[in-house]
Amino acid sequence: MPKSVNKVILVGNVGKDPEVRYSQSGTPVANFSLATNERFKDRNSEWQERTEWHNIVAWQRLAEIVGEYVAKGSKLYVEGKIQTSSWEDRQSGERKYRTEIVARDLLLLGARENGGHDHQGPTHNENEDQSSHAGSGEIVDQDIPF
Repeated sequence: MPKSVNKVILVGNVGKDPEVRYSQSGTPVANFSLATNERFKDRNSEWQERTEWHNIVAWQRLAEIVGEYVAKGSKLYVEGKIQTSSWEDRQSGERKYRTEIVARDLLLLGARENGGHDHQGPTHNENEDQSSHAGSGEIVDQDIPF
């Protein structure tokens, strides 16, 4: 069977402050919306703008980072996969669907809100070794860029 690819890259603005919760097993999960904008000329050669809203979910350490550093209006680069889930509505018995982006990596773009300093913010890739990101503040070999 041929290999398939499920990869999404978005750059946009956060629509509202992220909501961070914990699963029954204690795993952090963050949910937020991201707006992307598209500008195009219509049939009358007039500029139009369209905003698309994306539901984003982040898990584990990435969810904690989102909770600490991401707020409404933040400009983000998000990389992940698209995932659709379905369930039966308890009241109507109707089948419901939700499509979301499961974030694997993100980068904060733009200026920091508190102080106006340029800030790239933390990045996180879920495949990185978590030991180098422990909260001890100690510098390890992986932190040295050369």
